[in-house]
Amino acid sequence: MTIIERASNGDFEHICALDETVHTGAPRRRFIGEACAQGRIAVARVDDTVRGFVIFDESFFDQFFVRLLLVHPDFRRRGLATALMRAAELDCQTGKLFTSTNQSNLPMQRLCERLGFVKSGYVENLDEGDPELIYVKMLAPVPGIP
Repeated sequence: MTIIERASNGDFEHICALDETVHTGAPRRRFIGEACAQGRIAVARVDDTVRGFVIFDESFFDQFFVRLLLVHPDFRRRGLATALMRAAELDCQTGKLFTSTNQSNLPMQRLCERLGFVKSGYVENLDEGDPELIYVKMLAPVPGIP
């Protein structure tokens, strides 16, 4: 059974371990710890084990932004990424939800398009020869927020 819910402080080590299974390079423990402490992570639990997570905040020009979406390789293509992105949408406090991915990340591009995101631009020179594509999804206006 899959459950999508806000991460707790007790999930921190599990999220970091999952991140380290697919992310090479410098550890992101501090970034993950701050996001967890601020309540900006939702997790996907399969049989009570964290198998995916999404980190979101308002770091992109004061707009809601999915900064990181990760699903364990053995649990991909099972709807976890879709459910996590929908959780980010529900938490979105603005009328627009942004995310980004490398041009080489075709699965994430397909996910964005399937969920109604549209390309909004790109940034060169973050990763050599692999531009970062920016996506946006227009959401229903949030009452009380212009």
